[in-house]
Amino acid sequence: MFSTRLKLFSRFIICKRFQSSVMDDVVFEEINNVGIITLNRQKALNSLNESMVKKIIPKLKDYESRARMVIIHGAGEKSFCAGGDVKYITESGPNGDSLERGTKFFKQEYSMNSIIGNYKIPYISLIDGITMGGGVGISVHGKYRIATEKTLFAMPETAIGLFCDVGASYVLSRMEKHLGVMLGLTGYRLKGTDVVKAGIATHYINSSKLNNLKIKLIEDTRNPELVLKENTDCLNNVQFSLQPFLEKIDLIFSNENVEVIFDSLEKDQSEWSQKTLKTLKEVSPLSLKITRKEILNGKNLDLNDCLKMEYRLAYRCVEAKYSTDFYEGVRALLIDKDKNPKWTHRSIKDVKDETVEKYFEPLPKDIELQLV
Repeated sequence: MFSTRLKLFSRFIICKRFQSSVMDDVVFEEINNVGIITLNRQKALNSLNESMVKKIIPKLKDYESRARMVIIHGAGEKSFCAGGDVKYITESGPNGDSLERGTKFFKQEYSMNSIIGNYKIPYISLIDGITMGGGVGISVHGKYRIATEKTLFAMPETAIGLFCDVGASYVLSRMEKHLGVMLGLTGYRLKGTDVVKAGIATHYINSSKLNNLKIKLIEDTRNPELVLKENTDCLNNVQFSLQPFLEKIDLIFSNENVEVIFDSLEKDQSEWSQKTLKTLKEVSPLSLKITRKEILNGKNLDLNDCLKMEYRLAYRCVEAKYSTDFYEGVRALLIDKDKNPKWTHRSIKDVKDETVEKYFEPLPKDIELQLV
């Protein structure tokens, strides 16, 4: 047993060195019939690009057919996966080849999310560090998600003129007290134990013990649920930091109309409400309305249907027929970084319901997302 553990530990150390010295953006290993996926773009905080997704999809299918489980984690100390590479998608502008780039990437990414959500073997995500956007999609649909004190979760898409995608309409719509609506609209960041308390992660462990947990999961051939229960921390005595605000969140964000949410926050003079309102006024008004509607729809859809709906939204955001907010948001926050986006609509009241409805309309059959 000791020699096996030492061998496994050595493999992880070697793998860690290997990751930093090669150009592979994703590294695959198989130890003791366990598939191990390492997201390996440390300089980009392990953000997903088309190359990574194209490599991951066939590996997931291969592992599912013969491995006993899959473990996915991020290289380095900072990030599990900070999102998708939206800068690459938008860099040529709405009149360039962005539509081709974007639709190709989103189609592959959402297909990967579907595979994970319907996976037949245990899928374990070690979400140590930044976990946002695409990083949520590649983790949250799996059976087990392990958070640490370094975990930073968010769906910040409304700030870049997009919407909560990668199956978020399925996940956020099922969170209690309409917490998912608040997280989706505001991009609020959850840290550490809060990620478990919100139901995003299934288990928690201090990052100093994470390598040992990996080894035990690989070494122990029992049901991984038993291994996780024995080797992760109990949070029964830890309070959710948003607990004092949950009833208020439920009351305000249960509204299906975004204008009503704004008015309710305006009337509530608490510091929390005013801070939340300020955040909402800074992000894309169109994105807010699209996100509220997709979460509302998502409650009555399965994961695959949510992804199909989201693909329609993504297509139209990249197409930029009705708004260039996606391009402007990425420019302002990620490229020029002036943090001063010029949104298509000046306020939430300027966004017509007819415009929002156009984003949800079916695409031509040959363009729609097809999932097995």
